[in-house]
Amino acid sequence: MKRRTFLRISGAVPVAGLAGGLPGDEWDRLRRKLAGPLFRPGDPGYPEAKQGFFTMYDHRMPAAVVGATRVEDVQAAVTFAARHDLPIAARSGGHSYPGYSTVDAGIVVDLSRFSGVGVRPDGRAVIGVGALLGPIATTLAAAGRVLPAGSCDTVGIAGLALGGGVGVLDRKYGLTCDHLEAARIVTADARVRTVSATSEPDLFWALRGGGGGNFGIVTEFTFATVPIADVATFELHFPVGTQTALLAAWQEWQPAMPDELWSGMGLAAGEASLSGTFLGPESRLKELLDDLIRRVGTPPAGGGQRVLDHLSAMRTFDDHDARPGAVAARAAYVGTSRMLTRPLGDPGAVVDVLTRDPRVRTIVDSGGGAIARVGVRETPFPHRKALASLQFLHGAEPENGGEAGARRSLAAVRDGLGPEFGTTGYANYLDPEMPDWPVAYYGVNLPRLRAVARKYDPRGIFAFPQGLSPLDSTVHKGSS
Repeated sequence: MKRRTFLRISGAVPVAGLAGGLPGDEWDRLRRKLAGPLFRPGDPGYPEAKQGFFTMYDHRMPAAVVGATRVEDVQAAVTFAARHDLPIAARSGGHSYPGYSTVDAGIVVDLSRFSGVGVRPDGRAVIGVGALLGPIATTLAAAGRVLPAGSCDTVGIAGLALGGGVGVLDRKYGLTCDHLEAARIVTADARVRTVSATSEPDLFWALRGGGGGNFGIVTEFTFATVPIADVATFELHFPVGTQTALLAAWQEWQPAMPDELWSGMGLAAGEASLSGTFLGPESRLKELLDDLIRRVGTPPAGGGQRVLDHLSAMRTFDDHDARPGAVAARAAYVGTSRMLTRPLGDPGAVVDVLTRDPRVRTIVDSGGGAIARVGVRETPFPHRKALASLQFLHGAEPENGGEAGARRSLAAVRDGLGPEFGTTGYANYLDPEMPDWPVAYYGVNLPRLRAVARKYDPRGIFAFPQGLSPLDSTVHKGSS
């Protein structure tokens, strides 16, 4: 068994055993090659430098955190990890649900300093992989442009785009990955490659939904963008007890809506809500919502609709403090997912599963529209025909049973749904306990993705427990 594989199986490693006791002069050589900082256990700033977004993984102890400021720093880190057979992981926004970007006994390449956002005269955006969605949206808006993406300000562009990129405008414009035109990436041989539809197209294809961390460390994206426009937003809160009626009505109503209308449901033991966006007249939106309310059969207890500028509209969907300069609080929760592949025969039975545990909240994001007009094999994202994605969330604080208790509760929901959901899941909501996860996340595109991983990372430099690299096959047995 390779040392890297052993470290991933064994979990946390005492500080004294980090990186197999590599002599200090080895780390000094790496430090001298870097323009950015190198943080090692015991160094000032190390406790902060190793943190991702989720507090549950603060106990993990990377051997080093490379604060990369230039592509040569990334190359040096990859070369060092390969030479010493160390695990290596890239970190952008640090929102990996299983904490894969905080790797025990290995190297974390912190890409937060790659945060530049530039807009060309033709509307294309050149974005560093450390940029977060909030600053990206603000910069693009000033240039009159929008990149269809998620609405959480603190999520990093890299993980979002590499896994697909679901957002509140995607029925009109498609997924974030559908707008990717080129990427600069450091592969396992430490080469810098600029990939596109005409330059190493197999690798470019894999980056458009094949999952973050699988094929190398991306440092820069080039995206096509769309013109900015005002957005009509809406929010409807239905009385408790109408969850089944809302879900039954919604699954018939949403697929018949124009591409300009996107909606998301919130379902929980005490919640039945619907919110969304509409790129059209507010009067037309009211007609469409009245149709939904008629189908539900119960009027909403609260809510409304309004037209906002694009940035304000996006911030209505963000749970974080959107004040300029505000620092988002770190969090403790876990998630998992399924994809709704066909209309539900028994919405009530599904609602019963979703609402049985009052600590579980389900977010339903509508599919269809422009998402479905891209072929299933054109990008690695396999769920083009899904009616919706479902994300299940549970707090992981000690009073909620911690991470282990939260995952047990989510597993009961994930695995308790009917055949309408099948072996499906969204790669950006990684769940370390997802049954048959390679098929769930990548479907028919799995063989081609694994072939690309073998081609560009034959030694498994970027292997991780739910990665596509060939090295960790011993970890994957029984789950693939």
